[in-house]
Amino acid sequence: MSRIEPDSLMQRHLCPDADEAVVAEFRADRATYWKGHLVMAVIFGTLAGLLLIATGNPAPVMGPIGAAFAIAGRGAFLASEALSDRWVLTERRLLGPAARSIPLGQIVQARPFLGAVQIVTRGGDKHLIKYLADAEGVARQIRTACGITP
Repeated sequence: MSRIEPDSLMQRHLCPDADEAVVAEFRADRATYWKGHLVMAVIFGTLAGLLLIATGNPAPVMGPIGAAFAIAGRGAFLASEALSDRWVLTERRLLGPAARSIPLGQIVQARPFLGAVQIVTRGGDKHLIKYLADAEGVARQIRTACGITP
């Protein structure tokens, strides 16, 4: 299987300053990544099968099989890049891929969303920390660091 080369912009990570303490590090979880792809395969496979039944296709079972192969192929191809994301929570900032640096004072909301955490800033920017094993725990930790009450 060929490996997708990570985008050089997306893989730039900022390092905490020398005087900045790291509170936590959040990495993508492989099991959560594949569980999400399994859910997509079931949903899209069901839709494909129903569409083939509705159109009178004599082999509607091919829809779910094709959807499963397509989603599995997509997942395998993108796994190396998707699973390399790393977010670092320090005492002053949240640092993420693509050299993102979000001061904790700018974060107004951190909420779990389908195995991910959505970060919303005062300016309305939204960031997604994806494929987390414990999205609720990560959101709680970020809210605590920012002084946000749920």
